[in-house]
This record gives sequence, C-alpha cells and structure tokens, in this order.
Amino acid sequence: MTQYASSKVDDAPAPVSASALLSGDHREPDILRITAEAVSSAGCCDALGCYRLLGGEYRLGTGQSAPPDLDAQLRAQNGAGRLRLPGRRWAWALPLRDRSGVVGAIVVGADREPSQDEMFLLTVLARLASAALADGVLRERAAAAARDLAAANERLSATVLGLRRRTHVHEVLSDAAAYGSGAQAIADALAQLTGLPVAVEDPFGNLRAWSGPGRPDPYPKAPPRQREQLLRRLAAHNGPLRVRDRAIVLVKPRTEILGTLALIDPDDTALDAEIFALTYAGTMLALELAHQRNLAEIELRLRRELVDDLLSGADGDSAFARAEALGYDLHGEHYVVLVHGVDSTQVEAVARAATALELPFLHGRRSGMVVLIIDRRPDPDTLHHTIRAHLDTAPVTIGISGRCARPADFVRAFDDARHAIDIRLRSPTPDGATAYDELGFYRLIDAARADGRVERFIREWLGILLDYDRQRNADLVYTLSQYLECGGNYDDSAAALHIHRSTLRYRLGRIRQLTGFDLRDVDTRFTLQAATRAWRFLSSTALPDRSSLATDRTTPD
Repeated sequence: MTQYASSKVDDAPAPVSASALLSGDHREPDILRITAEAVSSAGCCDALGCYRLLGGEYRLGTGQSAPPDLDAQLRAQNGAGRLRLPGRRWAWALPLRDRSGVVGAIVVGADREPSQDEMFLLTVLARLASAALADGVLRERAAAAARDLAAANERLSATVLGLRRRTHVHEVLSDAAAYGSGAQAIADALAQLTGLPVAVEDPFGNLRAWSGPGRPDPYPKAPPRQREQLLRRLAAHNGPLRVRDRAIVLVKPRTEILGTLALIDPDDTALDAEIFALTYAGTMLALELAHQRNLAEIELRLRRELVDDLLSGADGDSAFARAEALGYDLHGEHYVVLVHGVDSTQVEAVARAATALELPFLHGRRSGMVVLIIDRRPDPDTLHHTIRAHLDTAPVTIGISGRCARPADFVRAFDDARHAIDIRLRSPTPDGATAYDELGFYRLIDAARADGRVERFIREWLGILLDYDRQRNADLVYTLSQYLECGGNYDDSAAALHIHRSTLRYRLGRIRQLTGFDLRDVDTRFTLQAATRAWRFLSSTALPDRSSLATDRTTPD
C-alpha cells in the first residue's frame, strides 16, 4: 500500500527469496513491503506501488500519491495489464487475487519491456503475494473468531455462574419456605445468602422476624404517616428501593400489602446478586404469608361452620369426621362457652385465651357472641380472668353450659350457656363467668318467668312493699333482701346497707306493719328470700329504686 524504492534483497532469484519471506506470519503491510522489495530484486523493474481494491477503488497507503488516472486505468483493466505512466516507457499491473477475485494490484515500471522469463518471475511473485495476503486474511479471521469465541466463552461462563447463583438462591429460599417456619425461615435463608442482617416488618412497621446480628432493642417503629409514605414509594417503584441504611422490597402477593423485607446494609455493599436474592425472597415471603393467611381463613371458616352446625343439631357421624379433619376430638364430654360483649374483631383474642389455658377448642360466632366448644369444664373465674387479660373491653360476660355427652346435646348446651349469660347480665356484677349447672334456684326462676308465674309470685309477696317504695321513694324491698341474704344478722345487714342499726330496726318494723309478715317464721323467711331473689334477678340491677314490678295501686301507711 506504500510506494517503495527499488533495492536488492539478496542474490537469490526473486521468487525464491520472496517465497521464503512470505511464508512467515506477516501482516498485510509487511507482505506488501516484502513484495515490493522482491520486485526490485528481479533487476529489471521497480515497484511503483502496491494497491488494494477497497470500495471499488484502487488505493495506495496513507500519505502516498498516484497519477490521477491510474485508478481509472486499474478499474478499467480489472487490476491487470499494460499501463500508461508518465516518465516510464513500460508499466504493468500485476493482479492480486483471492478466491473472490481481484483484491489489488502491484504496479511495476521499467525503461524497457521485460523478457519473457522476467515476466514469468513477476507473475509468480504476484501469485505468492496474493497467497500471502489470503493467508493473512484467514489468520486474521481465525484470530478474530478466536477472540470472539473467547469473549463468548467468558460471557457464557459469567451467565452460567449467574444462573448457578440464582439457582442456589431459588433452592435455599424454596427450601426455607417449604420448611414451614414462615417469615423467620425465609429471613434466616436470606441472611445466609447475603451475609447481611434481615428484617421482616408487618404493614404497620412492627418487627415480624429478624435474622443476623445487631437487632435493635427496642425495635424502632416509624410514625404512621411516615410508614404510609414509605409503602407508597415502594409500591410506585415496583422493586427494591434504597432507603437510608436499608435495601427494602415490598411484600405484596397481589394488591394487598403484607409488609416489607429489608437488608440492613449501612455500608452499601449489596450488589446485583444480593439484590436479586432480596427480590426473590420478597416474592417467596409474599407467597408464604398469603398461603398462611388463606389456610388460617379456610380453617377458621370450617371451624365456624362446624360450630354453627353443631349448635343447630348436626349429624353425629358427620360431626365426628369434620372435627377430626380439623384436628379436634369430638368424642367424650364437652362444654359450650359463650362470651358476651366481644365484637367480631376480637374472636381470635378469645381463641388465644383458650390456647393459653391449654384448652383444645373449636370456636365461632353465634347470636352476636363468641362460641367456644371445649373438652373439659373450665373454672369460671380463671376463664374470665384469662379472657379479660386478652381483651381491651369490659364488661365481659361468660356463660358455661352443662355437660354434653354427644353431638346432639350441643343444641341444649347452647341454650343453657345463653341462659347463664342472661342470668349473669341481670345480676349486680355482669362482668364475670357463670356456669349453668351452678345456678340452682335461678334456673327455676329463669324457666318459670316465660309464662309470668315469677312476676305473679313476686307481686303476691312483695307487691305492698314495691308500691310503698315507688310512692315514697323508699327502699324497703332492698332492705328486706339484704337482711334475708345476711341470715337475719342485724350488724351484717346494717353494714351491707350502710345504715345504722336503729335505722334497720325501724325499716324492718315498717315492713312488718305493712305486710303483717312474721320475719321470725322459717317458712315466711324462706318464701320472702325466694321472692326477693326473683325480684333481683328480674331487675337489670339491684339498686333499690328499680321497683319495676310496682303498680299504681297505693298502700296506706
């Protein structure tokens, strides 16, 4: 490609010397230079230039010049044959060829026309140069292919390594999810994969699981407004987001946000591999939490349906099978517990209380109350105390049924527990637990009040006093009730009523005067105590001004 000066290489014939020189591993500029030197060594010609056919034009090397019409002559003659050059009696183009055709030309010139032998040597030299150029092209192509192959192998190795790492991430996190330990297992697996502490928070910012060193104590919780802003940013970003010292991803299986998963990374060392592990762990955690929630909802629905069917009179064989599927043994004795004063959002709190007492149970809701079916009779006070400890509401009224020996008994047991609730609600202290089989006398009152016999009984024995209390704003019925409950003891009665003994003596005398009853008579006292207890039961409270059974009939002093 450069115009070369004539020079002698050695005393050997030009083609032989050129063959030896061109047989080495030379680049194109070296091949053309050696070819030009070999032309000059032939002794009859000078190499005027070596041209390459590029883009349809014959071109010399950079910085070289050629006659203006030489390119046109070479193109017209396809790089071969006699040329007309100023200052040269004879000029010739020796074509350089490869398998595709002419790729260039060697232009030689002389003061005379070479002999036939000299032309043969020049032709052989051009063929050797063509072969050398073709070989160089092949070597360059092979080298380029080797470089491309090496680069492809490097990319393939990097891809394989990345796939292996991702496969390892998949395997570790999938095993953690399959292990069944929920959020904690996934947090532990992610910490193992990344070497960074991991925090799992619920939608409100409460810590659900932590893995790794450096757990804050107490764990910081962002204000609600700041937490909502973070959740909105994560939802809009739709991927891991760097927030101060953490890389955080949203745990969101569909449209419901279940929390966040974060790598604790104050030094910002998390790279693509760690971020991929975080993203995949977030996906696995979303699926795991959604799966746990679905299972809990299904189990809760099945439990509630079974409880509802049992209280409605379910078939025994079907009830046993369904209870067994839920992990509950329905054989043997059972009791129905009703919890009044608890809304639908606190059902699980009641269930946790039963769990704390180590009571196997089925639970649901019926008639606006929480229902527990348990396999042993609980202590009423212990049960009430434990349930109250798990709730933030008061009062809580609890009714406990009698014993159920078979599924068909649950209908009756539900009614018993409901009666216990009703009786407790009418007592002076509705906040508490009442067992139906301990109600005794009050069960008779509850059973008899439906047809009005209890009201008539109260009216018959206490009507005069009730009317007097209503007309005079007195409290003789309440005084009589406390006196009888204290067994006729003056001191205890006066203390319970917060009055002086003389006041109590006056009131009792007034009662005898109005009714004509002899309070020393055992039968009379027994009947009056039953009447006052019935009065207190049917009144919503035991305050003395609750004389709701009084009529308009007046009784003179």
